Amino acid sequence: MPHDQPRCDVCDCELRAGFPRVRDPQTGHWFAITHCPECGLGHTTPQPDDLDEYYGSAYHGGRYGIAEQLCVRRRLRFVRAVASPHRVLDFGCGDGAFIAAASAAGLQATGVEMRPEHARSKGLTVVERVEDAGGPFDLITLWHSLEHVRSPRELLERLLPRLSDDGFLVVAVPNAESVQARVFGPGWFHLDVPRHLFHFTPRALKRLLESCGLEVVRRWDIEVELDLFGWAQSALNRVIRTPNVLFDVVTHRRRRHKPLEIAASLVLGTVVTITAAPVVPLAAALSSGAVVIFAAKNQRASR
Repeated sequence: MPHDQPRCDVCDCELRAGFPRVRDPQTGHWFAITHCPECGLGHTTPQPDDLDEYYGSAYHGGRYGIAEQLCVRRRLRFVRAVASPHRVLDFGCGDGAFIAAASAAGLQATGVEMRPEHARSKGLTVVERVEDAGGPFDLITLWHSLEHVRSPRELLERLLPRLSDDGFLVVAVPNAESVQARVFGPGWFHLDVPRHLFHFTPRALKRLLESCGLEVVRRWDIEVELDLFGWAQSALNRVIRTPNVLFDVVTHRRRRHKPLEIAASLVLGTVVTITAAPVVPLAAALSSGAVVIFAAKNQRASR
């Protein structure tokens, strides 16, 4: 049976009502999002016992071509801004784009992924469980994976023993206090219930990292394609009956849509993207981009 989570996963406060009805665009199922009055962390409720039907074989549609390359190169720049790692562990590596780029840059990269076949087919080193990853690692990355797990705190408690004493953790999540999140509310594209079981505010993420023995040393508030797409698809979902048509088209997901909906999504999506382009750097400058990324250092080295 699905279950509710009555207390916050970060600070153990009793949760309060947030969004009473949020629709999964893939299945049409309805969920709620409760929130913590102390740190603001949102909790998708109920958590389905079996999440397989909400992912499926097409989930890792991924980025293609130049967009993927720009994304992984930017993420490597984030890493190099704070660390010079040799051994890297990427939790939730998906199709392996980041560990492939890290390997090509001369790093020893391992991924963790519950469906590792796609990444392994590229010759990458991928395990299904954290416990099989080995270590220690100079760097652990979580690129939009922490929000997917049943307990972020429990996951970090499993990961951090594999981080070297002077190692770094870099984590990226959607920002539930962003301008986009406030504008679109329960219709925000990046809520993505129930695949996103948690919805982080920056203060919730910072509190979680610090309570696990990490010191936040750097913050970024932008991933351009995710920011722009959040604006475009969230706006389109307000005017086009079928949700996430543009997302399905650009990520090559095998969902059939009406030709008119596809055409309207491409045209209107382009208009919204162009219109939103000046907003993205402004929101980032105000620490209110659609994404928040923290780099944190293991404090064991200073003890």
